[in-house]
Amino acid sequence: MQKNNKGIQFVFFGTPTVAEETLSILETRGFIPALIVTAPDRPAGRKLALTPSPVKMWAQKHAIPVIQPEKIDEETLTTLRELHTELFIVVAYGKIVPQSLINIPLHGVLNIHYSLLPKYRGASPVESALLSGDTETGITIQKMELKMDTGPIVASEKVPIEHKSTTPALKKILTTVGGELLAKILPDWVAGKITPQAQDSQHATYCKKISKEDGLIDPSGDPIINWNKYRAYFGWPGVYFFVERGDKKIRVIVTKAEFKDGVFTILKVIPEGKKEMSFADFSRA
Repeated sequence: MQKNNKGIQFVFFGTPTVAEETLSILETRGFIPALIVTAPDRPAGRKLALTPSPVKMWAQKHAIPVIQPEKIDEETLTTLRELHTELFIVVAYGKIVPQSLINIPLHGVLNIHYSLLPKYRGASPVESALLSGDTETGITIQKMELKMDTGPIVASEKVPIEHKSTTPALKKILTTVGGELLAKILPDWVAGKITPQAQDSQHATYCKKISKEDGLIDPSGDPIINWNKYRAYFGWPGVYFFVERGDKKIRVIVTKAEFKDGVFTILKVIPEGKKEMSFADFSRA
């Protein structure tokens, strides 16, 4: 089992880039996992080649043992129990964490959630904050419970949302804040110096998993709604609309837009089957 210079033995569960970036922050602060659990390799790219997750690639680069169970089964639980680590950390793992796993470590399972819980429990807290036009969000470190995002709060930190913030930019900020806060509180948490605070479920709000269909906008519709959708869905799934051209309805993806003096203005688009162009040129075509 690999030692780290902070003396805290933990297992890290995570899969995408946000989890890999959190691992990097922890490493720079001297926290190195004894084991990493991530999703199995998945087909990616045009050739659908099996591709490891960002977290697996980080583990391989840093010579950390890694396992990739399709689900948390008894074999996985046995492996985790035999490590005798005192803490599990979960960041965007992407799989159901059963109670049998939560029960294993002495100091429980810590999870970083990218909102100020109990607001925006669920799969899309960053996008939901932008969709709602919030001017502030934050991160919460919670002690995990079986029911999603209901665990008691170990620590939290507020983060302002700028007018032009998009999901990728805001996630980058929140990832850094979350990783730094986690590193800061870990020694006190393991030492029993932090008393987690129960969430007030009466004030809980929820957010759903995003689908491609959510990006549909009406360019002539409410400008604030369009702007917030553009910011929330920037990158993926993106925002788009349909136009009639002859006897066909074509999909037009918005790649650049702005909001000024209460007006939502589309600047660049990718019409179906064509390259990116200015919206003005598309409108004249």
